[in-house]
Amino acid sequence: MSALGSENHDLGYPIVVAPSIRTALREFLERQGGRFVVLCDANVASYGHDLTNGLRDTLAFIPVRLGERRKRLSTVEDVLRALLRSGADRKTLIVGIGGGVASDLFGFAASIYMRGVPYAHVATSLVAMVDAAIGGKTGVDLPEGKNLAGTFSNPVAVFAHIDALATLPYRNLREGLSEMVKHAVIEGGELFESLETLAPHAFWRWPWESVVADSLKVKTMIVADDRLEKGERELLNLGHTFGHAIERASNYRVSHGAGVAVGLRAAGLLALRTGRFSRDEHLRLLTLLTLLKLPVVTRRSQTAIFSAMQADKKKREGRLRFVLPRAIGDVEYGVEASNSAVKAVLRRIAELPGGAEFR
Repeated sequence: MSALGSENHDLGYPIVVAPSIRTALREFLERQGGRFVVLCDANVASYGHDLTNGLRDTLAFIPVRLGERRKRLSTVEDVLRALLRSGADRKTLIVGIGGGVASDLFGFAASIYMRGVPYAHVATSLVAMVDAAIGGKTGVDLPEGKNLAGTFSNPVAVFAHIDALATLPYRNLREGLSEMVKHAVIEGGELFESLETLAPHAFWRWPWESVVADSLKVKTMIVADDRLEKGERELLNLGHTFGHAIERASNYRVSHGAGVAVGLRAAGLLALRTGRFSRDEHLRLLTLLTLLKLPVVTRRSQTAIFSAMQADKKKREGRLRFVLPRAIGDVEYGVEASNSAVKAVLRRIAELPGGAEFR
């Protein structure tokens, strides 16, 4: 078992990464000494029952049907009313169990229930372990775009249950793999090289506990220095301006992980086009995405994707801003690009990579 955090990069709450977190979670809840409510993604309800069954002071176990299309204010209202019916008050701890959508939505509900109650998350998916559950971002989607309603609200603890990854189909692992590649592009060096080494091997051979912990360190260090995304934390949006727009243009038929994977290629192409990124570095990124069997092409309407980009949260004074790589391990945020350059990239990501990629 490992717990992340240091004197220089401490988020102020424990992050437990372990093959099984059942004992650590139960000990944590018993130490809290108060009542708690469990909010659980209905898809992992049996797992959630096993984790929390028999614990004293459990007010309620509430399964919630989730998914990107249900990451809406209407679902939050249902959760808030369920909390009220359970008897939860301002001292009640909310424990959320599930993946990235669960982390975002349950954390948001806890942050606004009675003006805020403590929240802990048990991450059951790779994207939640390495990204969504860490850093205190919560929120839901509006019809116009991704994560347009939300809060910054730190959890009191996060638990990453590594053995849960063995139960996930590849399409779910892909969600987190895209975020891990993002972290590796930001950090460079040994982190990127380790993914290049692991990528050709079957997932069951991966040392997941250390892989997750290493990826998490990138996010925790950046977030610790910029908790409210006033500057450097924008680096963590690498690939997301394109990725979120692809998701929205598909009415969320394209998953977050798939959107971000294509978005990473798109960010590389835009960096190439603006003279920031080298052909060799872009090829290295493309090779890693391909070895991990992540998508690098979208057939979604280029017009619809560009339209969806107009709701991006990083816009300033009506202008789109991007996070772009200058090299593996050197990433820049706040980059403005012309509409013609963005549209040229959208045309390129509708095609398979080839020689024209680098022209």
